[in-house]
Amino acid sequence: MANQIEITDVHKSFGNHKILKGVNVVVQEGEVVCILGPSGSGKTTFLRCINFLERANAGRIILGDNRVDFSAATKKSIKAIRMNTAMVFQGYELFKHMTILQNVMEGLVTVRKVPKKKAMSVAMKALEKVGLADKASAYPSQLSGGQQQRIGIARAMALEPELMLFDEPTSALDPELVDEVLAIMKELAASGRTMIIVTHEMQFAYEVADKIIFMADGKVLESGTPDEVFNHPKEQRTQEFLSRLNFS
Repeated sequence: MANQIEITDVHKSFGNHKILKGVNVVVQEGEVVCILGPSGSGKTTFLRCINFLERANAGRIILGDNRVDFSAATKKSIKAIRMNTAMVFQGYELFKHMTILQNVMEGLVTVRKVPKKKAMSVAMKALEKVGLADKASAYPSQLSGGQQQRIGIARAMALEPELMLFDEPTSALDPELVDEVLAIMKELAASGRTMIIVTHEMQFAYEVADKIIFMADGKVLESGTPDEVFNHPKEQRTQEFLSRLNFS
C-alpha cells in the first residue's frame, strides 16, 4: 500500500482567537489535494502548521517514518518533517542578493548538506523543468512575478520532498502570468508528486485535484472528489461559496 500522510486534529489559536478547530486531512502518496475556502478560514495557517512555520497548539502529523505531536515536537522531529516537505509561498520568498541558480541551490547546500557541485547539477535540472535554465545567472529583480514563482517551484522540486505545499501560489500574480505557473503545477501533478495546494483557482482545482477540501471557520466542512464537491456539494456553506464564484 502506498504511504499516506495523516494530519490529525490540528488546533491553532492566536491569543483568544481560534484559527483551526480540529482539522483532519489524509493525503495518499501521489495525491493532489486542493484546499478551498473563504479568506480567514484557516487554510494558510493549516499549511504553515504542517511544516512548523506556525506551531499548532494540538494535533499530530504522520509523514513517512515520522510521527510528531505538534505541541510536543522537538528540534529533531521538526527538522525531520521539514526535510520531507517543501513549500511554495504566495510572495516567492527568493533571496534578492542571490542569483536564480543560488536560490534553487540554497536549501540543498545549507539544509541537506549536498556538495555544491551536485547541488548545482540538481538545481539546473529543476530550472530546466520550469523552463528557466537560461535565467540561472539572473537575479530575482530581473524576472517577472510569474518567473519568480516558477523559481520558487523549482527550489521546492529540487529538494525532492515527500510532500509539496503550495500557499495560493498565483494570488500575487498579474492575471496574464497565472497560467504559466498553473501549467508547471499541472505537470508536477501529472508526474505523481504528492501535493497540498491552497488555491482560489477553481478551474485548476477541478481539473488537477484528486481530492477537494472545503474549509470555513477553522474546520473542514466538506471533502470529496472534484465532481462531488463542485457539482454535488452537500453543505450549504460550500454551496454558497461556489455560487458566489459562479462554479455551481
